[in-house]
Amino acid sequence: TTSTPTPPEIVTTSGTTPTQSFTTTSGTTTRNFTTTTEITTTTISTGSTSTSRPTSTSTAVTVTGSESWWLCECVQAVCIEDDKIQVIPVICKPPPKPTCSNGLSPVQVIDEDGCCWHWECDCYCTGWGDPHYMTFDGLYYSYQGNCTYVLVEEINKKVDNFGVYIDNYHCDTRDVVSCPRTLIVRHETQEVRIATVKPNTVQVEVTVNRQPVALPYKKFGVNIYESGINRVVEIPELKMNVSYNGLSFSIRMPYSLFGNNTQGQCGTCNNNTADDCMLPNGKIAENCETMADHWQVVDPSKPQCSPGLVPTKSPSTTPVQPCKESAICELLLGSVFKPCHSSVVPDRYYEACVFDSCVLPNLDLECSSLQIYAAICADQGVCIDWRRHTNGVCSYQCPPGKEYRACGPTEQLTCKSSQQNETSTKQVEGCFCPNGTMLYDPSVDVCVKTCGCVGVDKIPREFGERFTVDCQDCICLEGGSGIVCEPHECPKQNKPTCDGEGFREVTEVNPQDSCCPFVTCRCNTSLCTSKAPKCKPGFEVNSHIPSGQCCPVYQCVPKGVCVHENAEFLPNSSVFVDKCQNCLCTNKVNTSTQLNIISCEPVPCNVVCQPGYELQPVKGECCGKCVQTKCVIHTVNNSNLILKPGEFKNDPYNNCTIYSCVNIHNQFISSTSEITCPAFNEDSCKPGTVAFLPNGCCKTCAPLDTPAPCSVRTRKDFIVHRGCRSVDRVVMTECEGTCGTFSLYSAEANSMDHSCSCCRESKSTLKEVVLKCPNGHSRYHKYLYVEKCSCQETECNNPHSNESHSREENDRASTLKRIKRAISLATK
Repeated sequence: TTSTPTPPEIVTTSGTTPTQSFTTTSGTTTRNFTTTTEITTTTISTGSTSTSRPTSTSTAVTVTGSESWWLCECVQAVCIEDDKIQVIPVICKPPPKPTCSNGLSPVQVIDEDGCCWHWECDCYCTGWGDPHYMTFDGLYYSYQGNCTYVLVEEINKKVDNFGVYIDNYHCDTRDVVSCPRTLIVRHETQEVRIATVKPNTVQVEVTVNRQPVALPYKKFGVNIYESGINRVVEIPELKMNVSYNGLSFSIRMPYSLFGNNTQGQCGTCNNNTADDCMLPNGKIAENCETMADHWQVVDPSKPQCSPGLVPTKSPSTTPVQPCKESAICELLLGSVFKPCHSSVVPDRYYEACVFDSCVLPNLDLECSSLQIYAAICADQGVCIDWRRHTNGVCSYQCPPGKEYRACGPTEQLTCKSSQQNETSTKQVEGCFCPNGTMLYDPSVDVCVKTCGCVGVDKIPREFGERFTVDCQDCICLEGGSGIVCEPHECPKQNKPTCDGEGFREVTEVNPQDSCCPFVTCRCNTSLCTSKAPKCKPGFEVNSHIPSGQCCPVYQCVPKGVCVHENAEFLPNSSVFVDKCQNCLCTNKVNTSTQLNIISCEPVPCNVVCQPGYELQPVKGECCGKCVQTKCVIHTVNNSNLILKPGEFKNDPYNNCTIYSCVNIHNQFISSTSEITCPAFNEDSCKPGTVAFLPNGCCKTCAPLDTPAPCSVRTRKDFIVHRGCRSVDRVVMTECEGTCGTFSLYSAEANSMDHSCSCCRESKSTLKEVVLKCPNGHSRYHKYLYVEKCSCQETECNNPHSNESHSREENDRASTLKRIKRAISLATK
């Protein structure tokens, strides 16, 4: 170009160039420059030696022998000579489409000059289940570590503090398998954590630098937002995004920025699986399970995990016992997912699903395999509505006001984005606003029919609508901040005066206007000074509040009951006064006491005492008790004799038997005494000389010519002493003979009682016998046993009495005297 105003010539050619924008990896195109002989001249501006292409991506280019510049996109101008300019359009030839090792479709990427494009395979890594991994290049493996690991880091550091990490934990009681718990994304000064709130669910929470944040979040080059069921961390500068939903994660990175420069459990992104199991030292491990162990990072919450520690052997990913295939897993190979089989091979996802259903059959982790496969299919443009085929096992519940869709937009339509053209064709599953409504704002999760206003109460308002919220009078306006509020005004109120005990001022809510409370007088009985009295039995407290007053008036009123010993009895109920009376509470009222009257009747007695017993009153007994007052003696003739204490009687049929009664310590003891007659031969008597002895029992005659010797006679009888009696009859001896005397043993005196005769014992010994007492006890008793008798001088005493008798036996001498006197009287 010269400095003269002569217009130069311009040579033009025709051509077209595809100019679509994509983000992803690998492949190339070729570019041809075509010239034409057809020349047309046109005028262009002069005064400069070079002209820049009118785009931000082009600059003037100097070609050997000439100068060139861009007229417009993909059209180049070349200065030939003089004022001749050759216009050369760039024609792009479509490059061959490569095959991505991760099974996904390659994407078109515009060249740096903005004219032609080439194919690239994006770096796409996923993880799901317990967990299963698919590396950037599509290598599948399972790993059950329990630490925090590197998923992606740069080999050659280009970005400050960049990396993606996963925190795994053992999600079964046997500590056999692991599940993802937290996904961590670091970029420069920010650390984003997406943590699972409830295990094995899609409930997650997001924090930035350990502080909770609300979504959407945008700061320092990091965007965090919801996309369906996923939480997405996007770094626009790096053209990458990371999504996580509690059950699965995915990492998408452009090959142009990260190709051949990634390391970690997601492998090296270079479209080649051979080096995906690379260790931190650059060596290749035998398998990715071993490799995954070496990518541990320092986690203070897991002191057992540290880089460089020898990792434990990972469990086998093959079930030990044969397992029946889950019906849910079969959906992956069936007709439900068939539309996606040509885009994404389902084999690895089916293998992971079967493993999860066998190892952890109760956690429904197989749903994660179907979920991640469906998400990858949706990324490739194939939407599968699969959850409704799982019979509710993999169902997804949406909050009220939203509905589930298997295929929804990655970014929901909102009132702020409704005027923008939606160009993205990708879809995700999640909860979306019903048809006919839209999301008010990404940060306000409310579905609205019309785009008005939404305040803190989350209630949609139309433009021009007036409302009251938080005691503010508001109006929804189009433009500006939307909602404009001012304090709510309340009408004036006359303050009441509260007089009287118990009344106080109370502020109450106005049911017609909750923002304007009013003051009123209310009764509060806790302020009353009067207390309820304590009433005596049979009375109760009655209270009433007089009209116009607050505090109650108390008084004790009768309850209409009977009272006995501070106990209350209802009318017609029995009252126990004592056991000798039958008492009943009546309906009659004692006018003086105001209590019901208790009516009593004595308990009837029908007691008949046996002979020898008398009815006597006994304390605590109603009818008294039959108490023995006399001795009852059963004679040998089956007749009964009733004797008073100290009374003696002869047997009605045998004058030789005498009965007596003694009361010793309230014990009535009867005694039986038998008079033993000496041997008597009536033929030895002279006629007319036979007569009874003074005892009226024994016969005798006039003195014989030859007196019979005095001899020992043996008899058997019971021994009774101090109320105790021998069990059987005891052999006893006594002296008798023609001496005209007799001896009778007295157990009470423990000695021989003599009648006034001369036949006496001349030799005797003491013997022992067991006596049975009325109280059931036994005791030993000694008695005198006569061995020899002889006629002696008449002397009525007891030379052989035992001087060692106790004082108690001597006290009974008076009783013995009475017996002697009775015998003496009987003989007379």
